[in-house]
Parts: sequence; C-alpha cells; structure tokens
Amino acid sequence: MTARARIRDAALEMFAEHGMRGATFRGIAEAAGVSVGLVQHHFGSKQELREACDAYALDTIHRLSAEKIDGIGDPGFLAKAMRIDLPVRRYLARALVDGSPAAARVFDDLVDTTERYFVEPLPPGVNAPATADVHAYSAALVAMSIGMEVLHEHLSRALGVDTFTPEGSLRLRRALFEIFDDRLLSPELAARARAAMREYESGNFGRTAPIGEDPGEKAG
Repeated sequence: MTARARIRDAALEMFAEHGMRGATFRGIAEAAGVSVGLVQHHFGSKQELREACDAYALDTIHRLSAEKIDGIGDPGFLAKAMRIDLPVRRYLARALVDGSPAAARVFDDLVDTTERYFVEPLPPGVNAPATADVHAYSAALVAMSIGMEVLHEHLSRALGVDTFTPEGSLRLRRALFEIFDDRLLSPELAARARAAMREYESGNFGRTAPIGEDPGEKAG
C-alpha cells in the first residue's frame, strides 16, 4: 500500500474510534507508521482527510454493491467484502452519529444510489420492489441498513459478539438475508394496510377526534 492509502486507512480507524474532534494527526500518523509531516503533506487539514475518508467509504460501498449480486455465492467475494467492508462500516457508524454535513452527504448519496439501482434494469435474480414511491422505499432501506451500523453496540450486546468482526458480521448478514428472503406479511394483510393508509390520506375514515384527543372532553 502507498503511504497515502496507509494514512487513509489509519484515519478511518481513528475517526471511527475517536470521532472527528478526538482524532489527531499525531495519532493517525502513529497508526499509519509515518511522520506527522507526511500526513500533512498528503492531507493539508483534518477536514481534507475526513473528506478523503468519506469519498473512499462511498466508493467502496459502490464497488461492493456492484459486485454483490454476481458474488453472492462466492466465498472468495465474501472474504474480500469482509476485509474491505468492515472498517468502512465502522467509520460510517461513527460519522453518522457525529452528525456532520459530510455524514449527511454520505446518507443522501446512498439513498440516491439505491434509488437508481431500483429504477434501472435489475440484474437477474433481483425482484423489483412493490412500491409506487421508490424514493421513500430507498430511503427506508438505507436507514434500516445504516441503522444497524449505528446501533452496533446494542446489536453486539444482544448477540454476544462484536458485529464489526467477521464472526459477528456473518451472523448479522445471515439474519438480514433471511429477512429479505422472508415475506413476513401475507399479500392480503399488506393490501389491507395499504388500503387503510389510502383511506386515511383521503380523509374518508370516519375518525371524529384528532389523535391524542379524548372524545369525551368535548362532551363534558
């Protein structure tokens, strides 16, 4: 790896562990095995280094997503994904909690990427989502996926294994795959839920009092 790549990978780790404020050039340089001066040579400021990490994280997600369907049955692809993906996921978990403008751009980009994936011709073996609102569908899907990274401490405690390790990640991935493979609602129940929401939106649902208001209050 080049010195620049080693610095970037060390920064991913330091930002994930300490956040933007807690990470320092000195700590990143020590983790990368280089001098502080070399870090400053490649990245003039901590913000510039953070932006490079954001760009790398997004590029990694895009590349792995593009290869995921073809590699879904390949253990070699899974090993590669684990090696590359886990540091990025840990970094994104902290970045999104920090709530920086850069993290917001990362989330928005993931939503846009997911939406484009569903509106373009889908690869063999992937079903089109049954939705009329692809944007909301994509945003909800990204939020659920990213939410697991943000809540990794709670998930790790519940499962008894760190979800940012290969063992914990595999267990979580297996569960997520099974969720995607299952149909938890019958078509009839899903249709009833959609119909209720449409009726609510139309206003023709016969509710006499706003939510949270006790109908007996006016009567009294």
